[in-house]
Amino acid sequence: MINRIREIRKAKGLTLADLAEACDPPTTAQTIGRLETGMRNLSINWMDRIGTALGVDPEILVRSDEQPRAQVVAELGLSDPEALSAPREAILPTEMAAQSDDGPMLVLEVTASVGEYRPGDMVWLKQIQPDDAASAMNRDCLIPRTGGRFTFGRLIDRRGTLVGILPSQAGNKQQVVDNPPWIAVATMLVRPL
Repeated sequence: MINRIREIRKAKGLTLADLAEACDPPTTAQTIGRLETGMRNLSINWMDRIGTALGVDPEILVRSDEQPRAQVVAELGLSDPEALSAPREAILPTEMAAQSDDGPMLVLEVTASVGEYRPGDMVWLKQIQPDDAASAMNRDCLIPRTGGRFTFGRLIDRRGTLVGILPSQAGNKQQVVDNPPWIAVATMLVRPL
């Protein structure tokens, strides 16, 4: 089995100290370092604590030696792609997606060209409470409506229990939803090439 804590921690932009502090109860950066390198035994309890702190399912913290994984080999900035000093394991979107307090991540599959989205796109969304709508302002959101329907578009207004969505399709008028049970904010786009 291969320990993947370091790769996941780095992919999330955390230092050893950040991860140690995020654990419940907090631990030390030295302990996290020892768990990452195998100098200390990685128990189920540690996997649960670290998985929760990283916002991932604890079972992805380790993987089989025999399972080949995708590698990140270069980074693309404003100029040409630059090779990494050493390749690192790529973390799949499902592994990076943390569960929100309100439930699992949701996925919207795109079947037609709508706004900036193309057929085959998968929009990953994180559920938030309607009271937190200010954090989703001017972002693409999926909102449930009555009768098992949904509306999707840019969240542009919030007044009391009313939320206003500007649909992604050009030419459509603003839609208003009264008192939605939740709002799902787009956090990641997976697009096959």
